[in-house]
Amino acid sequence: MLSQNFMLEKDPLSLERIRQILVRLEDTIIFDLIERAQFAHNPRIYIRGSFQELRDMDFDGSWLEWFLKEIETFHARARRYTSPDEYPFSSDLPSPVLLPLAFPKILHPNTINANPSILSFYTRSIVPRITRRATLALAAIKRSNGIIGDEEYEDDGNYGSAATIDVEVLQAISKRVHYGKFVSESKFLANPADFIPHILTPNPAALEALVTKPEVERKLLQRLRKKAAIYAQEFSADGDAIVNSHLNGGAKIDVDGVVELYESYIIPLTKEVEVDYLLHRLDGLSQADIDALAAQ
Repeated sequence: MLSQNFMLEKDPLSLERIRQILVRLEDTIIFDLIERAQFAHNPRIYIRGSFQELRDMDFDGSWLEWFLKEIETFHARARRYTSPDEYPFSSDLPSPVLLPLAFPKILHPNTINANPSILSFYTRSIVPRITRRATLALAAIKRSNGIIGDEEYEDDGNYGSAATIDVEVLQAISKRVHYGKFVSESKFLANPADFIPHILTPNPAALEALVTKPEVERKLLQRLRKKAAIYAQEFSADGDAIVNSHLNGGAKIDVDGVVELYESYIIPLTKEVEVDYLLHRLDGLSQADIDALAAQ
């Protein structure tokens, strides 16, 4: 997982630095999706209460939610979620074993966490699409073994492997979406007077217009499609792409599905985080503090 060392970074709010991180996260997300696409859908792991073994442990969530809770419990003890760019999917996590690091003040205090929405769209919309090829291949194998009807689809039993990769994908998407706070803070500090009127008299549409760059989004989707198309290919032993290996159902990932993930989910949700952050950017400030910012 991509991490930024906030103890050493000279300017964590540099838009160029943020852009570099977001571009690298594209690679992380694409490669994680390729790994998840190797397994069938396995919808059972996303249904709350579907595992008696977990109910016997007094856990009534889904298999994936249990995975997240167990992993994030350990990570919380290691103070992962004290970092300004880390957000858990689980609640009621333990306190860190170690004292928190003295991170520099980067973001305005806030409680924005988009992870419930990320978990929902990922399990409901993204997983079924990117696992379609593996699911169909599984069905063909089951039919050849005399298993037909509802039993032939979706479930290959690889619950642990699928959930392990799901956690990696979710954490990467979460980091990408919540970096919207860094973008908003950077742009706000560059021109506070442009934002303050639309915060004092809440105008989400105006704030979104201030942080949105359509040309940047267009180039992002173009770059993402090119990357996904390259990574979807098979490569020879000497590192050369095997010509047309991604055609006729041979691609390792649904390229259109990757683009849709960004275009329909990640980008819109990031904008929501950016705007929500800005709407609360003046919380707790005195009128004198606000006037001083407006005068910059």
